[in-house]
Amino acid sequence: MSTIRIAIDGPSGAGKCTLARSFAEKLGYLYVDTGAIYRTLGYHIYAKGLNPKDGTAVSAELPGLRVEMSHGRDGLQRMLLNGQDVTERIRLPEVSMYASAVSAHPSVRTYLLEMQRALARTHNVIMDGRDIGTVVLPDAEVKVFLTASPETRAHRRMLELEDRGTPEPYEKVLADIQKRDWDDSHRAVAPLRQAEDAVVLDTTALNFRESEEALLRIIRERTAKS
Repeated sequence: MSTIRIAIDGPSGAGKCTLARSFAEKLGYLYVDTGAIYRTLGYHIYAKGLNPKDGTAVSAELPGLRVEMSHGRDGLQRMLLNGQDVTERIRLPEVSMYASAVSAHPSVRTYLLEMQRALARTHNVIMDGRDIGTVVLPDAEVKVFLTASPETRAHRRMLELEDRGTPEPYEKVLADIQKRDWDDSHRAVAPLRQAEDAVVLDTTALNFRESEEALLRIIRERTAKS
């Protein structure tokens, strides 16, 4: 039986995780947060005190790593690093830049590419990230490029950090998002970009319910054609 693959790409803080997780639960699909996978590697490099931009040092760590995912009854994707649950630790603000830096190395992307594709071969998936529709699942039935203004994304991320008990000033959150946008879109390997056949969904002026409704329309329209 063929599987349905929904690829949601977009910049940091666009709401990819929240929307994708919500729809995966509604549709009974497997939700794959690829950003969490890269954050897991970034966290490892951060915890080891290594330079995330040193490709040789990062590559040397890969053979000894075991990165795994598990999903609880609540649908939450939990990340395991060498058997230890690091789901909460990978969301530390400082890990974001490490994740962006390590994801720029070809060795890291090759290391994780087959893991991501294998999940899509055996499950109906909603997968979000920055290169899902362009590199990981270029033949996905549904491709969405989810975005919002940097200011809107910074405000949303600030509220998210407050809820997690790790608040950051708005100005710092905005600066971090702008830097992450530049880094992700200018890296040499699999940069953040909109797939030619992706539908753009800008949620700057939409609340969560409106964003859900807009995404649902896109999914229904595209899956009806596939």
